[in-house]
Amino acid sequence: MSNSTIGLDQKLREYLLTYSLKEHEALKNLRADTLKLNEYEMQISPEQGSFLAFLVSIINAKRTLDIGVFTGYSSLVVALALPNDGIVTACDTNVDWTDIAQKYWKMASVNDKIDLHIAPAIETLDGLIDKGFEGAYDFSFIDADKINYQEYFEKSLALVRKGGIIAIDNVLWGGRVLDSSDSEPATRAIQKFNKKLYKDHRVEITMIPIGDGLTLARKL
Repeated sequence: MSNSTIGLDQKLREYLLTYSLKEHEALKNLRADTLKLNEYEMQISPEQGSFLAFLVSIINAKRTLDIGVFTGYSSLVVALALPNDGIVTACDTNVDWTDIAQKYWKMASVNDKIDLHIAPAIETLDGLIDKGFEGAYDFSFIDADKINYQEYFEKSLALVRKGGIIAIDNVLWGGRVLDSSDSEPATRAIQKFNKKLYKDHRVEITMIPIGDGLTLARKL
């Protein structure tokens, strides 16, 4: 029994990965390639990817959103968990990063499950709404620029069905959410978003200390 969350040092995290993570070879190779980039810390942790895959499986998701692709780990891990007729609508603006993503999507033979849109995510999401896809999605993962988190959430809420889940990454923001003197725009945006979401009666939420903090919001 415990009344608090255990802290993970490196050895304990390695134990966790050893006895929980069953990672597809393409995911392993993608992580290795991403580590060569200066921006490698933008990639979600493998245990977070495993959790997302488990989540979409237990809600029987078929149609999902990935808002902020980077090198494609989140899109890939979700696509692998979807049924053959499942689809990930992936949103990003960076061709160099998504070129890496597409290489590994093909390697894992899930490229036909991922519909990549190279455009500002808000434009893509508005386009889906205009085409009548409101309530058509089961799951949305938000991991893009923090300034627009509230907008991404609002669009996701329109597109996700009742009972569907929106997962929002980086909600603990390296602990900077505690610093009221931090005037960095992304920090302020995350702080504001977390406070607003806590009071949002359209969803029920839980914040999980995995990766850099992950909030799950279930649409009511």
